[in-house]
Amino acid sequence: MSTAVLNPEPNSEEPSRSTPVARERDLLDTMPWLPCRLSLEIPVVRFTIGDLLTLTKGSIVETAYHHTSDVPLRVNQLLLGWTEFDVIGDHLAVRITEQA
Repeated sequence: MSTAVLNPEPNSEEPSRSTPVARERDLLDTMPWLPCRLSLEIPVVRFTIGDLLTLTKGSIVETAYHHTSDVPLRVNQLLLGWTEFDVIGDHLAVRITEQA
């Protein structure tokens, strides 16, 4: 005796698992250990190679961003969203304010 399983009609609110985005999400869910690179893009004004060579612990670098501006957050060079800086204890952190 065999049993047939019928798939119900897809819910219009949920994305179809046949879409490329859904398949990619399913693939990523199976590899949570996969390393990736997060980066923040902060433009720096009037910065030279000489400035880079003289950076030391505690150096302060002037940026073109206002402290309340959102900073782009990238994962493997792909824009993930926008963040703002936050201080938690004695650590500088970023808080995601908007997803791309």
